[in-house]
Amino acid sequence: MWPCGGRRQRRFGGVALLLLVLWLLARRYYPCLPPVVSEPCENAVVHRFNWSELVPLRLWGRTLGLQTEHSQFLLEGMPFRIFGGSVHYFRVPREYWEDRMLKMKACGLNTLTTYVPWNLHEQTRGKFDFSENLDLEAFLSLAAKNGLWVILRPGPYICSEWDLGGLPSWLLQDPEMQLRTTYKGFTEAVDAYFDHLMPIVVPLQYKRGGPIIAVQVENEYGSYAKDPNYMAYVKRALLSRGIVELLMTSDNKNGLSFGLVEGALATVNFQKLEPGVLKYLDTVQRDQPKMVMEYWTGWFDNWGGPHYVFDADEMVNTVASILKLGASINLYMFHGGTNFGFMNGALKTDEYKSDVTSYDYDAVLTEAGDYTSKFFKLRQLFSTIIGQPLPLPPMIESKASYGAILLHQYISLWDVLPSLVQPIKSEFPVNMENLQLNDSSGQSYGYVLYETVIFGGGHLHSRDHVRDRAQVFVNTMYVGELDYNTVELSLPEGQGFRQLRLLVENRGRVNYGLALNEQRKGLIGDIFLNKTPLRNFKIYSLEMKPDFLKRAGKKELCSSMVTTLAATGKLDLRKHCTFLAPGYRKGAMRSSFLRSALQDGSYSLSTYLTWEGPNMWTDESFFPMFGSS
Repeated sequence: MWPCGGRRQRRFGGVALLLLVLWLLARRYYPCLPPVVSEPCENAVVHRFNWSELVPLRLWGRTLGLQTEHSQFLLEGMPFRIFGGSVHYFRVPREYWEDRMLKMKACGLNTLTTYVPWNLHEQTRGKFDFSENLDLEAFLSLAAKNGLWVILRPGPYICSEWDLGGLPSWLLQDPEMQLRTTYKGFTEAVDAYFDHLMPIVVPLQYKRGGPIIAVQVENEYGSYAKDPNYMAYVKRALLSRGIVELLMTSDNKNGLSFGLVEGALATVNFQKLEPGVLKYLDTVQRDQPKMVMEYWTGWFDNWGGPHYVFDADEMVNTVASILKLGASINLYMFHGGTNFGFMNGALKTDEYKSDVTSYDYDAVLTEAGDYTSKFFKLRQLFSTIIGQPLPLPPMIESKASYGAILLHQYISLWDVLPSLVQPIKSEFPVNMENLQLNDSSGQSYGYVLYETVIFGGGHLHSRDHVRDRAQVFVNTMYVGELDYNTVELSLPEGQGFRQLRLLVENRGRVNYGLALNEQRKGLIGDIFLNKTPLRNFKIYSLEMKPDFLKRAGKKELCSSMVTTLAATGKLDLRKHCTFLAPGYRKGAMRSSFLRSALQDGSYSLSTYLTWEGPNMWTDESFFPMFGSS
């Protein structure tokens, strides 16, 4: 009997020891478990798991995820409050991802939100890119490593002042395309994209041991709302591919009731805390926690306008008021970053306005990642609420001032055009997206040169078919511009046949509003000379992609500034981080940065520039590119 009793005692002792270990672990990570008093636990409100100590034992309890219970969120059954901030991996060089995350933690945030831009991950139909700066898995895993939860906003539409709201331009090849609806051509493309995206996302969900605690269904659909079946389709597309975490929607107040989908928590977006805006959520969903998915810490800028500035004290006071009402919050943006390349969006209300390359947004961190007064004021606010010391803010990286760069050699577009690009011949003008390029995916960004032969001069009329601006030349002589506001020009008379050239710039597709289906670029219809439509075009695609710029750089350089295509200068970036921020108010520059690491650790930097507003040179077209070597 004694041996049997000893085994029983040892067995009970082992069970008791295991229960004690589990209880101690639970007390460490879930401080509000019994026997703590039943009052709300302040630590649980802001608690973040320490991802550096994540072990399989901890995964045993990952079954519930983020839930809603009456007016509060629960994370694995414990009260939880979202203190979030938006940082977009595609707007920040990969080398700085972790720096921005550490600054989020130092500010007191526990959750990172990011969009996923379809038009970067599938620039060519059927070819997907999740590498280097588009490595979403690496970005989300880095958030987990640094103790941040993630709310993922995969679209397919993201708005975000991003070209066509993140939708690929090749969708517009279909003349009947109806974006953001259940139109077959659109849903088939979304399904193919999600088939590649979701296998990356699904393993990174909370219940699979990852950082993703919630996923947003589309984005601000209440402001579009063209198809009552669309949101249900997007929800099914997510669920059927393995999304199991809490679903959310996001809309401004006016769009809330039109952007709902059953089974998803509605959240609201705003900058000014109008009376009753949070209570209005109760009219569309009863007895649910309130969340501001986008609290706008600043705003974006348009070309030709001033830099938007939102007062830091007003911003922080509004954040404090939101939190006092018991709501969760996401700061949009915590760090804005840069619209690299030609990826900026545009607005079209009474007039067309393109967004600038910078996405500084007057956010909590500057475009360069430096602290602002907003950061320190928010840090103080969150520290007071959390009641615990926050991590020290990381040191700011030193930056170097390089001064002026002399552009000493140049390439003339007209001199190298025949050997640089093979033209497409067409009787009629063809819009950018429908050019037979890039494995039949068309041209997305940059310029298109339309060239035809005319006899004599006269009255040139665009019939508003220029998207977005055309510099007009007779042979190589600049004669004026056509755009939304200027639709006609007088061409000078001349002897014999001459070349009429229209260099058309895509300044950015509209990203918000009801005009998404109308965002084809280039010449979207006939151009008339003396009331006769022009015919028989040679069409040159000037995409300004890296391979195009490399071909341009191999051409013989000259010293003429006339109609400059490319230029060279030298800049050594090996020793210091730097940030290029032109301070032009008129004739401002639009820039596209192309970076590639060299073996010695230096960087190649090319910048493509065009002048907004009146040309600096009244007689010539000017668009230089410079690069380091």
